[in-house]
Amino acid sequence: MAERGAHLTTAAAAEDRPSIFEVLAQDSLMSAVKPALQHAVKILATSNPARYGVLWRRFDEIYAILDLLLQHNFLSHTSASFSENFYGLKRVGTDSTRPAHLGLHRRQHLRSLLLLALLPYLHTKLGKILARQRDEDDFSIRLPQSFTQKLYRAFLAAYPFVCMAWDGWVFCQQLLYVFGKTRTHSPLLWLAGVKLSYLTAHDIRSLDLKPSGLALSPSQSIREKLQHLISIAVGGVAVSLSTSLSIGVFFLQFLEWWYSSENHSTVKSLTSLPTPPPPLHLHNQDTSPTHIKVCPLCRKVRTNETALSTSGYVFCYRCIYVYVKANHRCPLTGYPSGLQHLIKIYTPDG
Repeated sequence: MAERGAHLTTAAAAEDRPSIFEVLAQDSLMSAVKPALQHAVKILATSNPARYGVLWRRFDEIYAILDLLLQHNFLSHTSASFSENFYGLKRVGTDSTRPAHLGLHRRQHLRSLLLLALLPYLHTKLGKILARQRDEDDFSIRLPQSFTQKLYRAFLAAYPFVCMAWDGWVFCQQLLYVFGKTRTHSPLLWLAGVKLSYLTAHDIRSLDLKPSGLALSPSQSIREKLQHLISIAVGGVAVSLSTSLSIGVFFLQFLEWWYSSENHSTVKSLTSLPTPPPPLHLHNQDTSPTHIKVCPLCRKVRTNETALSTSGYVFCYRCIYVYVKANHRCPLTGYPSGLQHLIKIYTPDG
């Protein structure tokens, strides 16, 4: 079996076709970068919810925009995505030998950009919507009545099976790629109309000699100059992102080890949320048994008592359910919270 795998790898290299190990490695690079950035943003949002909370709530949108700029810069200059260029690969048309410094055709460029940046964003948002819908179903007692709600529930019910079919297609495509039956290892490349190839020395020299285009011509109109300056600014942001990712990617192995199952208990003790102090407006209030049962939100005696596990405070179920669903945080401490953090309290006298 090992001899068969070595033969397939050698044959792929002889055909100027990357091996399955190289293409899978570049696929996993960007999937490892996002969780690392997400964890860093989560720590910032936890330390200062008022200032950095918006970064955590809009992380998917911010990451999608930055990823769009990054991939557009690399596709324009190297005919490859960031991870593909990192491993010395390039994108070429399935029926073309167009050099890397000439770039992809416009249609191939747009398809690649949408599949690299937009599709992962939509997949992430649909996954979160599905998880939130399941949480709401666990806490809700009202069944959907309208046709739109039923259609929405049907779509969410069918979405996992669509994902399963997609994963099966990816596996079959990779298996066919190993045995040389197809030119692409991923359905995304097939949909973009491109395949992966090695970046040659001629391509690298052409990229180095390619003019930067920073000079402005006096004959250009104001609109053309403005577009040129915008493209330079976007390119600068993309280059900064690529440089940061190129440096930070070497620390991904350390992060994977740090957050592995062996270090889970250590990380949990170091990153656990501190015990929140009592709110200032509760210090000087009456501590009679009746007042202790007052909900901090509605300022009435609590009904259907429910605790929020991220902070430990107890509220009325209706009050905290509506607030957490709308704001995704604790109303007293500001800690990020979700519906899954609601804990029903059962008392003997209840």
